[in-house]
Amino acid sequence: MRISRLFLDTPLAEQKTLNLEGERLNYLANVLRLKVGTALTIFNGQGGEYAATISEINKRSANIEIGQFSETNLESPLNITLAQGISRGERMDFTLQKATELGVNRIIPLFTERCTVNLKAERLKKRLQHWQGVVQSACEQSGRNQIPFIESAQDFATFLEQKTDQYQILLDPVSSQTLNSISTAPSSITILIGPEGGFSNKEREQAYAKNYQGIQLGPRILRTETAAIATISAIQALWGDF
Repeated sequence: MRISRLFLDTPLAEQKTLNLEGERLNYLANVLRLKVGTALTIFNGQGGEYAATISEINKRSANIEIGQFSETNLESPLNITLAQGISRGERMDFTLQKATELGVNRIIPLFTERCTVNLKAERLKKRLQHWQGVVQSACEQSGRNQIPFIESAQDFATFLEQKTDQYQILLDPVSSQTLNSISTAPSSITILIGPEGGFSNKEREQAYAKNYQGIQLGPRILRTETAAIATISAIQALWGDF
């Protein structure tokens, strides 16, 4: 039987007892429906994981006994940053979930000209917290022990001003270049992908002026969430660990 994995945002150590309440308790008791004596794997995003066992669980709290630490590391040798135009609701969630499963290290949500999502102040803060929960759950499911870092959402022009030594590609359906056009395998790469309506001509020109390489993924127009998944999968197959 598959052992459930649980992310806990707290310091962990062998032979320590953790008391869980609130959302994490609800997840154990009502979502996973785990009982006393059930074995778990727990991790806190700092690398590695711990064997653990539920020693007590009720409606108010649960106690977790932490066992042996393991250096388990499933991270890709390819350092991947996904700069993603913000899409609506479940599409953005799906993109972040699958990008995490596929090995992305850093995610930068972008407000672009054709972005239809209006997030200000408190709404943006809540959405960022929600996205962090999405990637944490994806790490629980996929076996990753390091949580991809989600930066605060930023304007496209602000993002382009950031200095980087990563290889930079822009998903552009009208480009004549493909990933096979890249002659030297990068060890670190930024993927720039537009929202539902894609990038405007002005945004594409701005990206090219900042040394982004235009790449297309074949003759068909892809949804924004499909473009992210297809691109990450392809670069992992070419230069990563697929």
